[in-house]
Amino acid sequence: MNKIYPSADAALHGIVRDGQLLAVGGFGLCGIPEALIDALRDSGKKDLTVISNNAGVDGFGLGRLLETRQIKKMISSYVGENKEFERQYLAGELELEFTPQGTLAEKLRAGGAGIPAFYVRTGVGTLVAQGKESRVFDGHAYILEHALVPEVSLVKAWKADKSGNLIFRRTARNFNPAVAMAGKITVVEVEEIVETGTFDPDAVHLPGIYVNRIVLNATPEKRIEKRTITPSTPTGV
Repeated sequence: MNKIYPSADAALHGIVRDGQLLAVGGFGLCGIPEALIDALRDSGKKDLTVISNNAGVDGFGLGRLLETRQIKKMISSYVGENKEFERQYLAGELELEFTPQGTLAEKLRAGGAGIPAFYVRTGVGTLVAQGKESRVFDGHAYILEHALVPEVSLVKAWKADKSGNLIFRRTARNFNPAVAMAGKITVVEVEEIVETGTFDPDAVHLPGIYVNRIVLNATPEKRIEKRTITPSTPTGV
């Protein structure tokens, strides 16, 4: 089966729709599927529920979908760095299911592993626990969290072979493997595509069985979320 598509638009054709539950890999701006996010924006699909650690920044990444009001709800662990995200939420224009970061990662991992729900101590006694089943194990209270299984997952990897086996680059791996495994349909944006059999099997981070579609983006923008430099100290001070 040919998994390679000629463009991000083509890779999303026929699988995205209004009102859908999607997951998007990345952490901040590190390891986000830039081309696929732009293609999703251009598709005009709306009322989306998006699972992602955060929502990019103003004007880039998922921030572009917030600007066009295509996202109805975010399932996220971090709201900072995006003023439009904050504004829409505080104005009641955007729903937010605020989820502790480790819990979010486990909800995606569980979805990919076929585990429907799990108990966790994180969030007990807070707003996170409201409306959730609670049990006591070994003298500690736990709350029940349900797995996340997005209809479509958008993922960024460094390299893929033609069978969809993936290699991620350093910290850009972050949420991407869990997002890829959880999705019913997973679309991956990569910087390089090689022949099947090129990779050392031990070097593969995620097997191709989890990957349905691949698109090449050889020159991603890769913005830096925050550039910090050490201020120079004046001589004699």
